[in-house]
Amino acid sequence: MSLMFASSSDLVIGKPVPWAVYDESQNPILGQGEIVRDAKHQADLLAAGACYEASLEVPVMDNVEAPIPAKPASAKVAAVSPMPPANLGEAESPFAAAKVLPEQAAVDQANKQYTFDDMRLKVEDRLLLEPPAKLGLDKLPVRVLGYLRGASLIVTTPFTPTGQRLQLIENETVVMRSFSGQNAFAFACNVVRICRLPYEYLHLSFPENIQGMMIRKAPRVKTRIIAAVHDSHSASDKQTSALISDISAKGISLDSKQQLGEKGEVLNIAFRVQLHNVEAFLALKGVIRAVIKNDEPDSKSPPVRHGIEFQDLPSNDSVVLQSMIYQQMIENPDKLM
Repeated sequence: MSLMFASSSDLVIGKPVPWAVYDESQNPILGQGEIVRDAKHQADLLAAGACYEASLEVPVMDNVEAPIPAKPASAKVAAVSPMPPANLGEAESPFAAAKVLPEQAAVDQANKQYTFDDMRLKVEDRLLLEPPAKLGLDKLPVRVLGYLRGASLIVTTPFTPTGQRLQLIENETVVMRSFSGQNAFAFACNVVRICRLPYEYLHLSFPENIQGMMIRKAPRVKTRIIAAVHDSHSASDKQTSALISDISAKGISLDSKQQLGEKGEVLNIAFRVQLHNVEAFLALKGVIRAVIKNDEPDSKSPPVRHGIEFQDLPSNDSVVLQSMIYQQMIENPDKLM
């Protein structure tokens, strides 16, 4: 049986589930057509590692993350849907639907255990908080303020897009999503304390059961490369300047003042890279896999960040990119992400 983890968006309170639900040991815990009774029932299901058979057709829902394959019964569960990130590319945004790994890779991934240290969280790192389903809201960004190992994770209070404080109550369960390196992580925790003085923040229960999956296939390094960009479908020759903030052999994070296109659109991207003191010019096509708009105008984050996956990458250009990336990994290891 191939199972996929269910999220709170799949287990809607008061609604029947379209498939049988199993726990992480593949024991049935809810029959097909049975109703998720209330918030506690939903939280209990999620805490049990609720998942469903991947071979079944799942109803398509807007703004819902694609579920991530769970592991086979013979291995201990460790794979899960991602959360997002701060760095994007090749459909790897923790805010976007995750790519499903090939079967063998998923099995290998599932055998790995994840700990709090694997997430490499630092003060001011960005997380996504998935509100309880009853609030009907999408995931909201928060910042890490600190943590006390084994006791509490402290984050800023989440605010809705309209500027309203998210109405949480203590002991409520929320799902947090994080991104680090080549992995995306998710973990459930409880709201331990809601604080408003001297500023607004939350104490969350310390993460224990951390699930994750690899969503990047290639090493990625930080860069500051100016690129010329234009829509490949447009007849206009007008170009827009953008900043490549990180790059891999598979894609880039492209920062700009305005959104360059919608998800799925193809962009022409031209830029120059230095390879052993020799300048190389690259003109590539890339498809937009993720778009993240910065809702914090005073932050250092770019107004709009695009996750770009290269398409039809010529062999010579691929060699140039890989060589440049490995050169940076050796000469500037601090730029490795």
